[in-house]
Amino acid sequence: MSAEPATIRLLLADVDGTLVTHDKVLTDAAKSAVRRLHEAGILFAITSGRPPRGMEMLIEPLALQTPMAGFNGGVFVNPDLSIIECHTLDPATAKQTLKVIIEQGLDAWLYTPEDWFVRDQGAPHVARETWTVKFRPKVVASFTKEQLAHAVKIVGVSNDLDRVAACEKKAQSILSQKASAARSQPYYLDVTHPLANKGTVVRTLSRFLDIPSSQIATIGDMPNDVVMFRESGFSIAMGNASDEVKAQARATTDSNENDGFAKSVEKFILAATHA
Repeated sequence: MSAEPATIRLLLADVDGTLVTHDKVLTDAAKSAVRRLHEAGILFAITSGRPPRGMEMLIEPLALQTPMAGFNGGVFVNPDLSIIECHTLDPATAKQTLKVIIEQGLDAWLYTPEDWFVRDQGAPHVARETWTVKFRPKVVASFTKEQLAHAVKIVGVSNDLDRVAACEKKAQSILSQKASAARSQPYYLDVTHPLANKGTVVRTLSRFLDIPSSQIATIGDMPNDVVMFRESGFSIAMGNASDEVKAQARATTDSNENDGFAKSVEKFILAATHA
């Protein structure tokens, strides 16, 4: 799709690596940029691999009024966190996903709409994720049938980034059309329902808000953001994105450490609106 920024009525932003800094800080410039979007009559929405509870801290400072897409579109919630739509993995697919992740040497996490389950509290990134999403996981010896039946997202985690990238390709090959598998961070492989991807987020928000997807702009930094680039009218890659991701976007901004989000709003969205 293509569109001039001047026609944009909604900006959809990824959170980690895009809207917030590496230290998960929402800067004053980012808050000001969203406020200016509101003043210009342009809607703003967020999507993330995070659970909805893990985005709650952004609602008030950004005065969010649109639906939020957690788990890469696995769950859509209102700003009061009430569920609008939910896409859970097929239990057999969830079981197969865990097998692939563990066989590839990654740790595995499981999310239901309400809870986060891990097998080892001390495993890599558990502490940081707890700090990021502002709630603790439940530690289990193994994942139960009930948890598998309500799985919205399964995550493969490792500090071996090449291993995560290889597992992404393996999961995409084995799971095929049964699930969506893509890295949300270099150390996270997110596996969700096939409809739970950021391309579907664009289409769903288009339906919810009665805005053509050609009038939606998207901004992100990771491979799982590319599908929303393809579905939107105008796409922006963060400066911290890989060259592969940048090549899929219409424009590129500064990094998330240098207020790239705020700069993109000014340069590509607001400036075009006032041109």
